Amino acid sequence: MKTTTQTARTSFAIAALLALAACGGGGGGGSTGAAAPASGASAPSTTSTATSANVSTPQYAAGSAQLAIFNQVNAYRQQCGFPALTENTQLDTATQNHASYNAQSNTSGDSETSGVPGYTGATYQARAIAAGYPSNVSVGGVSDGYYTNATLTGAQYGQNLLNGWVSGVYHVGIVIGPTTVVGIGEAQTTYQGFPNLFAAMTVANLQTSLSNGPVTFPCQGVTGVPYKAMAETPTPPNASSSGWGQPVEAAVAAGGTVAFTSGTMTDTSGNVINLQLLSAANDPNKELQPYQAVAYPANPLTPNTTYTVSVTGTYTDPNVSNGASQSFSRSFTFTTGNTIG
Repeated sequence: MKTTTQTARTSFAIAALLALAACGGGGGGGSTGAAAPASGASAPSTTSTATSANVSTPQYAAGSAQLAIFNQVNAYRQQCGFPALTENTQLDTATQNHASYNAQSNTSGDSETSGVPGYTGATYQARAIAAGYPSNVSVGGVSDGYYTNATLTGAQYGQNLLNGWVSGVYHVGIVIGPTTVVGIGEAQTTYQGFPNLFAAMTVANLQTSLSNGPVTFPCQGVTGVPYKAMAETPTPPNASSSGWGQPVEAAVAAGGTVAFTSGTMTDTSGNVINLQLLSAANDPNKELQPYQAVAYPANPLTPNTTYTVSVTGTYTDPNVSNGASQSFSRSFTFTTGNTIG
């Protein structure tokens, strides 16, 4: 019998140079770690850039989980309207150090504890600075673990890890957000004779000029996303005990705001699902940032099924009408796969 474990994930966002992300324990009996979100955070730093460690072509090993994550994230971004992320080797170092720390500690949390083997900094920001990344550039990230009692390819591990992130109401922002650079790390231990993976992804450099109104993920033509997710901390509001369906995020440039006012998904049989609508203004967990909003089904979707999404909302964007409030609507189709996030 095949057993798959993907750890409980917690929210992802970037605000005021602080990482607001943490993830639960690793497969094979790992402990749980969590970093408390910052309160009263001020507007994100958007004026600085860090390019000295950027590389024009990915340096991740062929067939690796890191390369699979990098390529798929950028495929999603380019398909849906945000530019591709650029690999930054300083962020790679910081993120690889954190993945290795989690592997040594058998945990999948975001935070690190001083004095524990492999410690390089308590937060994504601190670890990036320790690796040489500028201290005045916004940094955030996600961590996770994945185990199954089989040996998969690096590309399969990467896709499974990414599925866990994109299906999270509070994690999907790792894909579609106004950042420019990324670092990815992955480390392995062995549990019951099979690889036990620990991975992390760091994104940085929030920008005010990366959109022209709301961009969504999924968007038209996206296929193979998970049909349900089962664990995230905090749990999304109103999610059923059996999990929830693939969320739709809308994002604008840093300094903007976005919120949904209505949202539905309709399957090929005409069944209409009313979506839960979440933004910074009404998120009881205070995890979403003003530039992101999420609409999601409270129950799992159906595998291998095409859904038509219809959403409306309001937004401000520093690149549109001098930042004045605007209405928007989006209609598109996406197709689920046979995977669980």
